[in-house]
Amino acid sequence: MESDLGEKVRQLALLQQWWTEDTFDFEPTSEIHKVPDAGRPEKPELVPPRELPKRRLGSKEGHAALMHSILHIEFNAVNLALDAIYRFQDMPREYYRDWLGVAGEESYHFQMVREHLYHLGYEYGDFPAHNGLWVTTYETDHDLLVRMALVPRTLEARGLDVTPPMIQKLRAVGDKRGVEILKILLRDEIGHVEVGTRWFRYLCAERSLNPFETFTQVIDDYFHGDLRGPFNFEARQEAGFSDDEIAWLKTLESA
Repeated sequence: MESDLGEKVRQLALLQQWWTEDTFDFEPTSEIHKVPDAGRPEKPELVPPRELPKRRLGSKEGHAALMHSILHIEFNAVNLALDAIYRFQDMPREYYRDWLGVAGEESYHFQMVREHLYHLGYEYGDFPAHNGLWVTTYETDHDLLVRMALVPRTLEARGLDVTPPMIQKLRAVGDKRGVEILKILLRDEIGHVEVGTRWFRYLCAERSLNPFETFTQVIDDYFHGDLRGPFNFEARQEAGFSDDEIAWLKTLESA
């Protein structure tokens, strides 16, 4: 719920310190609160996705707007990793280790992209953004299986698909630092999606569910809009997508 950027990063570092010192508190809280809007600064202004201005990457403003959109995703990803820890309090200890690790890497990504945006002459909040990632996080707060299927394995997995083309665009405008940053993000996000995959499969096994059938059913029941390609099949395989899931995605892409 912390809205100050610096304080949020500091508190996350403290959580990581408690973990390494084995003083992290695993006692369940007396109540688990719904969080319709996690802590964030007053800016950026949040608007529906269709109201986001279209900007050409070739312009200075368009270049910065692209990096700002990535920065906003990384900020939301910190909150959703922390929510995964807080909200689901009956999982094995390794689950909390994994998601605290994800939160730490997303925080590092946020700080790295924020520094690059600053060198482009802008700051977080200078452009409008949309809140789709957090809205989906909120809508899946009732069931960890749905959360794992829809947030890391669907929305965050989309980053595996769109990052390579963004790398090519940044390379075309000569942004070498941006290219290196996105390479780091792509490498780490494969691991984050794999964390979601691993715990999704764990929950399917616990509930005696078929992972492929369950995943496609969650998409049908909860995903807003169409799941469409192009998909980065190589990265998705690295992130734990099964042969059945890859084959299904290929049918969506060809359609």
